[in-house]
Amino acid sequence: MTRTLKLTLSYDGTRFVGWQRQARGPHGARLRRGVEVDGESIQGLLEEALARFEGAPVSVHGAGRTDAGVHALGQVASVELTSTHSTDALLRGLNASLPAEIRVTSVEEAAAGFHARFSARSKSYRYVIRNDAIVSPFERAYVWHVPERLDVGAMQDAAAALVGTHDFAAFASAGSETKDTVRTMTRSEVLQLGTLHRPPTTNHQPGLIAYEVAGTGFLRYMVRAIVGTLVEIGRGWRRAGSMAALLAGRQRADAGATAPPHGLFLVGVDYD
Repeated sequence: MTRTLKLTLSYDGTRFVGWQRQARGPHGARLRRGVEVDGESIQGLLEEALARFEGAPVSVHGAGRTDAGVHALGQVASVELTSTHSTDALLRGLNASLPAEIRVTSVEEAAAGFHARFSARSKSYRYVIRNDAIVSPFERAYVWHVPERLDVGAMQDAAAALVGTHDFAAFASAGSETKDTVRTMTRSEVLQLGTLHRPPTTNHQPGLIAYEVAGTGFLRYMVRAIVGTLVEIGRGWRRAGSMAALLAGRQRADAGATAPPHGLFLVGVDYD
């Protein structure tokens, strides 16, 4: 009999090509859009580890296809197995097989038909900026270092304008084939942190800034494009009130540059 499992993972995406398994060319090289890429994917490594329990190839589905260099605190994956190993045994075995940068934090039995991506109701992301003259070498892989002082108040005002249902074409990746660019954001806030991934507060903690966003769905590079635009507002290059015009204009070229991937974290996925 087939069983459906829900897996929750955390990973440091620094050295990986992203979540998604890469297709292979005729000589075994990994391909992305027809171009050879060097590196491993989170999905591919997880499938290899699960196949050892199953005794056959398996397909894993992730809630979010994080890109190269992007991290996760609470990625969710689903898989169908015939293996009778307990969830505890699977948890221990997977973590023994996976690289140290990837940890499975829970394995749960799920209802038949559960799908990590299609059953999700909302996802939340965090983007972290180090707004100081110097960035610690122990933070550099997990924050975007912006040394010039940012106007956090202006960034907060601009971020608030994104809450609700809007057409986010201005923040979609250039050349995307996605036709429906309307998404609903339930949260869009700029907050200040004391340390990485401590629950954010509105207290003044200079130096570490987080953009927190949650919604029913996201376009590729959307969060990073929003962050790049917010930073330009913080630098004074744009007005805080310019977000409404960007949404209405629907032109990617009018919005800010795409922020680098290593400051982005998939925080969690919500289900019914």
